Amino acid sequence: MTNNLDTLATALYARIDDELKASSWLAPWRPAIGISPTLSDAELITLAVMSALLGYTSERRWLRRGGRDFGHLFPYVPQQSGYNKRLRAAFSLLTSMIRIVARDTSLWSDDVWLVDSTPVGCGCSRETVKHSDLAGWAQYGYCASHSRYFWGLRLHLVCTLGGLLVLFALTGAKADERETLRDMLDTVPDVLAAHPGQTIIGDKNYFGREFERGLAERHLKLLRPARKGEAEPTGSHLFKSLRQVIESINQTFKGQLNLERHGGKSPAGVSARVLCRILALTAAIWHNDQTGQPIKRSLTAYGH
Repeated sequence: MTNNLDTLATALYARIDDELKASSWLAPWRPAIGISPTLSDAELITLAVMSALLGYTSERRWLRRGGRDFGHLFPYVPQQSGYNKRLRAAFSLLTSMIRIVARDTSLWSDDVWLVDSTPVGCGCSRETVKHSDLAGWAQYGYCASHSRYFWGLRLHLVCTLGGLLVLFALTGAKADERETLRDMLDTVPDVLAAHPGQTIIGDKNYFGREFERGLAERHLKLLRPARKGEAEPTGSHLFKSLRQVIESINQTFKGQLNLERHGGKSPAGVSARVLCRILALTAAIWHNDQTGQPIKRSLTAYGH
């Protein structure tokens, strides 16, 4: 099997289509009697993933190119308004396919997870803050890694050392990272049951006796750098290199997948665009794993 964008798109479409046939409840709701969409749900999600992998931030520009250059894959490409409406309605399908595709990889069984959060900016002016539909969810926050303030959201990630996302959450910029991690873990008890004795590596923000006790009750072991006044934990010299892994994953989202240029103007729009980028990275890792590529997180073969 070759390793290029067309092959990935074909394999992903087949995987989604098979899953929808086996679990029809995953598909977005539509009336039992009515006109069937010309573009299937599997084609819609595949089209959105290709857009993310190719770095498009404008849906109109992407749909023009999709109809021109990818007609052999998509005989019908909708207009921007219909595409956007259907993509927002496919929130549940996107979320489910991220988990389903991730489970199909060899990286899913890794016994070490990395946890971190990264800013998702949603506006750069005071007028945007006052009039945006995201007001109330998006907040002012501070990014210590880049020493900057921003207005928007935070994407919280739990991933393997190979970059595969296991858990994720999109919250306001001021959401507590520890509480968000606990909520993510409690939402998916089946994932925890499948990973007993998991080790989680985080930064200095993941601290506190009560927090660590809660992780221990969930049979999870937390490793983090020492805070001021604490003794250095065993193996602390490894944290710096492992922190580079999570920073590299964040940069993949920000650089190659244009996470901060998502263009969403509403909660549903932002959620759909962020989920498409998460599925794009997950699908690339899945396809690289299936084709025996040495670097599972590489997007090089799919960026053109």
